[in-house]
Amino acid sequence: MTTGDERRQETAPRVTRVFSGMQPSGELHIGNWLGALKTWVRLQDEYPCIFSIVDLHALTQPYDPAEMAGRIREMALGWLAAGIDPERCTVFVQSTIPEHAELSWVFSAVAPLGYLERMTQFKDKAKAQPENVNAGLFTYPILQAADIAIYRADGVPVGEDQVQHIEFTREVVRRFNNRFGETFPEPAALLSPAARVMGLDGERKMSKSLGNHIGLNDDRETIWRKIAPAKTDVRRKRRSDPGVPEDCNMYAWHRFFSSEEEQHWAAEGCRSAGIGCRECKEVLARNIDAELAPMRERRAELERTPGRVEEILAAGTAALRPLARETMLEVRERLGIAGRERYEGDA
Repeated sequence: MTTGDERRQETAPRVTRVFSGMQPSGELHIGNWLGALKTWVRLQDEYPCIFSIVDLHALTQPYDPAEMAGRIREMALGWLAAGIDPERCTVFVQSTIPEHAELSWVFSAVAPLGYLERMTQFKDKAKAQPENVNAGLFTYPILQAADIAIYRADGVPVGEDQVQHIEFTREVVRRFNNRFGETFPEPAALLSPAARVMGLDGERKMSKSLGNHIGLNDDRETIWRKIAPAKTDVRRKRRSDPGVPEDCNMYAWHRFFSSEEEQHWAAEGCRSAGIGCRECKEVLARNIDAELAPMRERRAELERTPGRVEEILAAGTAALRPLARETMLEVRERLGIAGRERYEGDA
């Protein structure tokens, strides 16, 4: 007789290499930690992992070129402080390996236009920046597919809002394989348990640009200063008013940072008006600070070693370039265009 656990194992994707990336937005916040980085830290002990700062994707949004290098370094520093370990995974900057862009163009020749037109994130991003609706926003998923396929990754950790992109990647890979021969695996989405984290306003997804975030480098005082005025259940206008914890964004945060006992205490205290919102927030702030404290310490240690971040990124590029080149050699051969001579003298 097959148990439920055994059935789940049978249907779980067989993953041999994981790839994921993040646009260089600069300072990281707890939404990044819960939605992606915490999962990455776990996965690097389970699979060979490649994590990329996808700066080419960032070109599709308005930005100051003078700030880009700083944003890339800040993101790398934040990743390493969060526990991404270059001894257990590979970290690099997307634009340092040009094969990403080359494979993206190849994939554009097989990517279905109708599928691209249905991508919800293009519609959302175009709405958010109506003054800059560029072609890159539209073809963004093609480059994302190339990012994954260039290393033949078959596992991609994502939030629920990115599942459509993985399905698109699977479709592109399938079409390439059908037309030119079996070359790439179809990647599986590895869902993050905390796919969407609302900001301090309780209304929109956490974002540095919206100012509704807690940064991974925020100290205890800063965390409390941000949480103290944060929105809670609107029913609790006074301390004596009972509330509904399921309708309180701060209670949702407790589920990420607090023990089951503390979550129960917060929920029952809210429903009975046995505790006030301030007491609930004080415990939450303390727990967030306890989770971020080791990251602040690792960051301080990294900053005491000038050039260390750059060395790690350069080592990642050096390790991955041969793999990307071999993939493109096979792709070129299957396409019937210039092959190995393309890389002569380009070691």
